[in-house]
Amino acid sequence: MARIAVVGGGLGGMASAVRLAKLGHEVTLITDSDRLGGAIGTVEATGFSWNSGPAWTRLPAVLRDLFRKSGRPLERESAELIPITSPVQHRWPSERGGALVDLPHERTEQVAALTDRFGERAAQGWAEWLDAGRAAWEALREDWLEHPWDPAHARPEAHRLLSSRRTLHRAARSLRDGHIRDLALLEARLDGHDPRNVPAWTAMAPYLEETFGRWTFANDAGEPAGMAPLTRLLGDRLQTRGVRVLTETPALDLEVGDRVRGVRTSAGVLEAEHVVLACDPRRLPALARLVARTTPALPPTVCHLGLVGDLPELPHEVVLHGDPLLVLRTVGGSAPDGARAWTVIGRGALSEDIVSALARRGIRIRDHVEARVDVSPRQQVLDGSGSAYGVLWQGRGTLRHRLGTATPIPGVWMAGAHTTPGAGVPYVGLSAALVAQAIGPAR
Repeated sequence: MARIAVVGGGLGGMASAVRLAKLGHEVTLITDSDRLGGAIGTVEATGFSWNSGPAWTRLPAVLRDLFRKSGRPLERESAELIPITSPVQHRWPSERGGALVDLPHERTEQVAALTDRFGERAAQGWAEWLDAGRAAWEALREDWLEHPWDPAHARPEAHRLLSSRRTLHRAARSLRDGHIRDLALLEARLDGHDPRNVPAWTAMAPYLEETFGRWTFANDAGEPAGMAPLTRLLGDRLQTRGVRVLTETPALDLEVGDRVRGVRTSAGVLEAEHVVLACDPRRLPALARLVARTTPALPPTVCHLGLVGDLPELPHEVVLHGDPLLVLRTVGGSAPDGARAWTVIGRGALSEDIVSALARRGIRIRDHVEARVDVSPRQQVLDGSGSAYGVLWQGRGTLRHRLGTATPIPGVWMAGAHTTPGAGVPYVGLSAALVAQAIGPAR
């Protein structure tokens, strides 16, 4: 049995802690926050509540594996994971033709919808984009996503993709229709990256969504409730596995000799044979110099709205392409009877109030606003002790300068958005699995 300290109380830290505790280790989790969950939680105001982080996830097998490998399966827990079956609505501004398309999640239906709206050639381009995503997934899944990276044993396809200079922007130039290019580049832009600096293999994101769908937790009525219940479930699992949890305990630095010896905290030194950092490594002087050539990806502008009155019927997500890029989410919150809890996310040149920006795009709700909570990018970073969006892509070198699962300091490991494979619920969940594999069971 090894003593393991996990720094960070978000998904990466909690998932790492429960996996390692199930493997027989003595685990202590510390966080400088007064609560667990990191970016995954709730915001409340005057009877309304909203998800503070993601409203849904793809790759549900990652969460199912997490619960199965740490004890009781997710299917036996109190919160059910359900698919979101409604289409995503995409709208373009009038200067781009004012197109609107409801995009289902199943490939055949996607191609049919895009053919009806933009023509067969455009739809064929989207089908080819999905095929490229599938090829990237198949090349990277085993060697990079599901097992710690071992260059000596990785397949040539994985080496080729990870070392390629081809960017997402360059790959998307093959898509002749501008609307299809917007769909292809959406995730990178929404996460705050310039597609000219993002590797082309990240195009597997639309393929994963089309293949595995969108999933979220259900409320008592069986309706989509967002990802906030995951924090409660993992908090219960921490207790079940006997993980010691220290909140409001900032990590100041690592204690290092020939290998790591522990974590220096505001309450003293926490001795450990292994340390898992599920946080921005810039916070710790021992690691800050190792990531000096990387930059955090900033969160978007977020506006939570509590609405009353006669509102338009919209699907669970409406994407308003253009600059600014706006995403309106109608799930992942709760409201008093007859009211709605919506969240708006903004990226780009947002030079006016976000509700006014919505009105310019045809969604007029100002007169219906009963409650409102605005969360700036800076506030999100402060609340989460770092950016939940991980490391900003700044070209191929970003992968080399970002810390992987193992770090140059023996006994120090990385999990969470700032390491392999990146930000987002499924990737952060995979990072915890990689750490558990690398450390292995207690002896």
